[in-house]
Amino acid sequence: MSQSDAQKSSPVTLVLMVASAAIGGTLQYGYNLAIMNAPTTFIQTFINETFLERWDIQLEDYQVTLVWTIIVSIFSLGGFAGAIIAGPMTIYFGRKKCLLLNNIFLMTGALFAVTSRAAKSFEMIMISRVLVGINAGISMNVQPMYFGESAPKHLRGAISLSSAVFTAFGVVLGQVVGLREILGSEPCWQYLLASNAIPGLIQLLTLPWFPESPRYLLIDRGDKEACINALRRLRGCEVQNSELDEILQEQAETKGLRPSRPWDLFTDRSVRWQLITVVIISSAMQLCGNDSIYFYASYVFKEAGISNDKIQYVTIGTGTCEFTACIMCNLMIERKGRRFMLMGGFILMTIWAIVFTIALSFERYVSWMSYLSMGCIFTYILSFGMGPAGVTGVLPTEIFNQTARPAAYMIAGSMMWLNLFITGMIFPFLVRELSEYCFVPFGAVCLLSALYVGLFLPETKGKSLSAITSEFHKLNYKGQDRMCASEGQYQLGEVCHSTAL
Repeated sequence: MSQSDAQKSSPVTLVLMVASAAIGGTLQYGYNLAIMNAPTTFIQTFINETFLERWDIQLEDYQVTLVWTIIVSIFSLGGFAGAIIAGPMTIYFGRKKCLLLNNIFLMTGALFAVTSRAAKSFEMIMISRVLVGINAGISMNVQPMYFGESAPKHLRGAISLSSAVFTAFGVVLGQVVGLREILGSEPCWQYLLASNAIPGLIQLLTLPWFPESPRYLLIDRGDKEACINALRRLRGCEVQNSELDEILQEQAETKGLRPSRPWDLFTDRSVRWQLITVVIISSAMQLCGNDSIYFYASYVFKEAGISNDKIQYVTIGTGTCEFTACIMCNLMIERKGRRFMLMGGFILMTIWAIVFTIALSFERYVSWMSYLSMGCIFTYILSFGMGPAGVTGVLPTEIFNQTARPAAYMIAGSMMWLNLFITGMIFPFLVRELSEYCFVPFGAVCLLSALYVGLFLPETKGKSLSAITSEFHKLNYKGQDRMCASEGQYQLGEVCHSTAL
């Protein structure tokens, strides 16, 4: 079968598999970010009442804010734990089974959330958030691997970016479900926190019908027949010899090599700049403050001068912005390239952070400045969705080889979740203490990230792993003779050539 015939085939199974995996995967991350905003006041009241009933203590406002911040941010520590265990789980159980087993954390967390009010225990909400965070941490690492290993070459970029699209869709869905008219009211907040069980249940009912990653079946398990069957189902046509040969070649190159551990990457000079890139970009994704806006949208919009009765509707616009931007990024990334989208996104975010600061400074004197402030939040999120949101998750797949990739995702995920925790903890205090200057630190992060991308990150669009590795090799061994060494072969997986070639 020719390449054109393969591209004309109808891989319905692949599309449905992507939907099934993502609805219980990265959609959960976005959903669980968003649903915590609507019940803010109700849960803070619940915390105060619990302290008063148990210990006859009336909490100060800052104490309530601190407990609430811990409840919100502990989700990130769960995500950090999930990111750490995701790598070993994928190796031992496989990609699909790992996603299915991951729902144990989700369902247990939902049970804690829905019973917390009856038990009069805000601690149960904390436990629920940790468990849901573990679920999100695992899925954020496993799902991109599952997609990248299952998609054909001509669809790999779009399918990899669908993880970001489903994250943004989860945010919008969480904001809609969190409306006062649905589950965001005082009597229903515990059901809102437990509503994440529904996407998980959909995944449990649908994902078992789809095949495992073909690359995992052949490379990790050595089951060629199962790999061919999986490819046939995912492509909706007979398997191309060229695609099967590529997987067999990858199997041959990694034969005898054990999967790298995270600490191996820190001591391997041949991946130094790849590792620095993943650490910086994954950290910047959270330190830019975008995801914290979903945690604390009420705080931000109140500071921007939006009335309380309109905040819940305005908040839906933030998720819709990122959802739209992620779709646009999906369409543009193969034309414009990763480096352009990433640097452009951070530069635009820097600009909007400056304009937002100016607007907040003058809103007492100019009546329409509050609308400019609100517009800056939307454009800030839009710029994030156009670049960092979509590209960050693709980078570890493109700049690390098969044996290093799980460890690279563990490091990237760990940095993302730790920085989300830090940002989530300090965000409400930044808004309160810095007031109109609350976005200055985030603007500085965006500017520094844009400078790093512009100065050091090679373009990876349309390049093979060997070509990308050669680009990084120039950085890793700058100023040294480029001669064959075992360190250089770690990433290339082939005999390196002299500088004359």
